[in-house]
Amino acid sequence: MPALPFCKITVALGLSVLGWAQAAQPPADEELAEVVVTAPEPRYVAPTTRDRIGRVWVPVEVDGKGPFRLVLDTGAQRSAVTQAMALRLGAPAGHSPQVLVHGVTGTAVASTIAVGSLQVGDLQLQPSNMPIVADVFGGAEGLLGIEGLQGQRIFIDFRHDIISIAPSRNHSAPAGFGAIRVLPDPAHLLVVQARVGNVPVRAIIDTGAQSTVGNLALQAALRRQLAHGRPPAADRVQGATGEWQSGVGVNLSPIQLGELTVRDAWVTFAPLHIFDHWQLREEPALLIGMDILGLVDELIIDYRRGELQIKPRGS
Repeated sequence: MPALPFCKITVALGLSVLGWAQAAQPPADEELAEVVVTAPEPRYVAPTTRDRIGRVWVPVEVDGKGPFRLVLDTGAQRSAVTQAMALRLGAPAGHSPQVLVHGVTGTAVASTIAVGSLQVGDLQLQPSNMPIVADVFGGAEGLLGIEGLQGQRIFIDFRHDIISIAPSRNHSAPAGFGAIRVLPDPAHLLVVQARVGNVPVRAIIDTGAQSTVGNLALQAALRRQLAHGRPPAADRVQGATGEWQSGVGVNLSPIQLGELTVRDAWVTFAPLHIFDHWQLREEPALLIGMDILGLVDELIIDYRRGELQIKPRGS
């Protein structure tokens, strides 16, 4: 059988604090060929409390089958599926291009499945080849990336387990919400300006990540604060490519996101691959996961307005 074509895609996949695997390394001189997928509409959000992390799930029909539970991942540029979901779809193995996937902790070569149609609610999504990635989604069957979300408004109500995705009408933040401007980013990530103590930080809002992670530049900038806090603990981070990354976990306080103040948050510092890939090695940066995002009552991501709108718990 002739060799299948090989290409690269960037899928900045969500992370969890779990454990260790080695990914194959593809040739480094291949051209980047990106998979294009457009976005979703309404449905369900996994319940989230201070002691139970819940990631946002969206029901997606694929080729008329399903719905499948996909994690809404604002840190991922492409959608992906687990091996179990690929088998349920009856996808033949070895007939689609392989792709290079960039995850939080590393890269991996992934097989793909050819998808003719994706649908969420009334919204029809474009056909795509979707990479098959490691199952680290806590019960979900893959992830739904951000491509195609431009112009959309995502509303998440954590108290009532509701999520809706619909075209933005360019409305300002409702009463009781604080608004944070999203910074321009070439990868269309949700990047906002934040502060940890007195240190300004670029914060990536990642609904696909269970845990909040900081880069080594932020750890260095907080050296004095960390020296007077509780001793750090050994920690590890796993990304959807299956690789593990060792780090240290500490309690940080306060983390300021607009009008929202988070105290005594657990943050893991690690030299993650994704910070290098996003060119955030030198500047203090924080990847904000669901352990922090799930502490609010309601969250609105308005891509058209370029705003993150947050209703703090109990406001």
